[in-house]
Amino acid sequence: MQLNALQVFCDVARLRSFSQAGQVQTKKITQSAVSQIVLQLERHMQVQLVDRSTRPLKLTDSGQTFYEGCKALLQQYAELEERVRSERSESQAPVAGSVQVAAIYSAGLGDMGQFVERFGELYPKAQVHIEYLHPDRVYERVLEGTADLGLVSFPRPSPKLTVLPWRDEEMILACSPRSLLAHNLAIKPADLQGQKYIHFDKDLVIRRMVDRFLREEGISVELALEFDNIENIKQAVALNAGVALLPEPTLRREVEAGTLVAVPLYDCKMTRPLGVIHRRRQGLSGAARLFLDLLLVGARGAEGESDEPDGNGEVRHSRRTVAS
Repeated sequence: MQLNALQVFCDVARLRSFSQAGQVQTKKITQSAVSQIVLQLERHMQVQLVDRSTRPLKLTDSGQTFYEGCKALLQQYAELEERVRSERSESQAPVAGSVQVAAIYSAGLGDMGQFVERFGELYPKAQVHIEYLHPDRVYERVLEGTADLGLVSFPRPSPKLTVLPWRDEEMILACSPRSLLAHNLAIKPADLQGQKYIHFDKDLVIRRMVDRFLREEGISVELALEFDNIENIKQAVALNAGVALLPEPTLRREVEAGTLVAVPLYDCKMTRPLGVIHRRRQGLSGAARLFLDLLLVGARGAEGESDEPDGNGEVRHSRRTVAS
């Protein structure tokens, strides 16, 4: 059984598609060729590995077990190959392999791009693949082993997962340049009273936490629209359909472009915690562990004197004095 066949199968399992798996090979192969490779593996194993009746494709229980084993085997082989070929000491041996990261949409495309670029500079033999998903899908990918690391907001504890605090993001008001609130240097929560508001869907944790913040502040807003991701909320706000409280890092690109205005909260602070998750019982590969270290160190450097996450997955707000 050739290792490249196992790699093709792992790509099918990760991407849930025969055609996409063919496109990521070093030498691109057709969808038909990928399907034949998987079929030959199934005949060799005498068991069905992929459920082809669903779209996207889904692994069978046997396929999931085989995928986890193949993934570990390929990673071990890549690391072994590098050690054998390298003439350097073990401590200086190049890091090889790939890191699969599942992230919520709002994890920060710009920030993550910088982390990936820096990782590539440090470890040119390793690769990082990031897929942006709904929060529930991030947890699913990590739990099923198709993602090494997950980036989530309000990380929830699980006996099957290791949860590491990553960074806190300050929540501020996002509004259109045409909004009357756009001319304020800062706003009090009371300024939101009666405003048209663009909200998150009710099934998201951040929606419940923002609702609680508004309720505790005694604020009633007019619900204009609801979305399940920050990008759609920002687009609606830019059209002046309403305002929204959003994490400050997610607004930087639009603020620089002049399509949105970010206004901090006066005399109170609310933050959104982000965390990194990985499976508790499956050890991380060398490349994944190094990328995790890069994320954690980078977050500490970016936060500076920011408060540490409290570990309870809460949006926290507190009174503060802002110099006039």
